This record gives sequence, C-alpha cells and structure tokens, in this order.
Amino acid sequence: MSRLFLHPAYAEDQPLARTILTTHVLFRGFQSGAAVGLLLGSARHSLWLLRQRRSPSPIAQLQASTRLAFLPASIVRSTAVGAVVGTVLMAVALPGRMWGREEIEWKDRSWRLLENKGQQEVDTWGVVAAGVGALVGIGGGRGLVQRALWNGVVGGAGVGTTVGWVGYMVWRYGVHGGKWPDEGVPGMGS
Repeated sequence: MSRLFLHPAYAEDQPLARTILTTHVLFRGFQSGAAVGLLLGSARHSLWLLRQRRSPSPIAQLQASTRLAFLPASIVRSTAVGAVVGTVLMAVALPGRMWGREEIEWKDRSWRLLENKGQQEVDTWGVVAAGVGALVGIGGGRGLVQRALWNGVVGGAGVGTTVGWVGYMVWRYGVHGGKWPDEGVPGMGS
C-alpha cells in the first residue's frame, strides 16, 4: 500500500499526507481487529468442539465432526466483526490523536511511514494476503463455508491479512533475522 504513494526526499514535500496516514491507520485497525476476532473466534470454536466431543450423544459427536470445515463460519464471522470494529475504532482514534496538529506533523508522520522498509514490506504482505483472503471469501460458499457474502469477503480478507502479517514476521525475523540484505541492519532507511 505504501508503494502506491509518491515519496519525496524531504518530509516537507510529502503530498497526500492525510490520505497516507489515514489509510495506514485504518488498515492497521482492520488488521488488529481481524487478529483479535480470529483469536477469539478460534478459541470459542475450539471450546465448542471440546464440549461436543465430551458429550456421549452420537448426534452431538456427529455435529462436532461436521463442523471441522476448512475454516468454520463462526471463525470467519468473528474475524469479520473484529475487522469492522477495529477499523471503526481507528477511524475515531485518528482524528482524536491528530486534532489540532500542524500540516507538517501529518507530512512528517506520512513521510516516515513511507521511508520505513519494514512498514513497506508488512503493507505488501498484508494487502496481498487480504486480497487473496477476500477472493477466497467470495467463493467461500463452494464447500469451504456457508456464509453471507459481506461476511465472507470481510472475514476472508481479515483472515488473509492476519496470515500475511504472520508470514511477514516469519519471513523477516525468522528467515532473515530482521536484517536487510543491502545494509545488514534492521529498521529504517532506503
């Protein structure tokens, strides 16, 4: 996402500063909410499965075995709700945090986001994975999970972006040890 915006040499020259910062904050809210929703939905589904398997009733055991889908609808639904709640919370928090700030402060924050290689990489992983997740969510009624279209798209994008974030962490910090090939130092710079 950060690769889509023009990045000048100096923060004072940064165009679209408010758009860049708003996009960043809303996407982070989406990612954070989706991750929390995914964790809560997975925990709730796991507890339900444990209760059903302890039940001596053959009908309850059959129900539990049929809920072992690729990605159960309850998890997708909680991820979708978490993503929407996270986005709304950040939409409220950003104006509260930036109220009364000078234009140069918006430009500086936006410029630093675009300057940060790690931020660019996590944006790329998250956006690509969210796109794949949304596409899977659109086709989700075909054997994966039965759910409402908005729920499938938003929940699929939320699961995708969470998987993308985890993939980024494994790639950057597990495989590469947090270092960049051109400088050998983790963090900022271009």
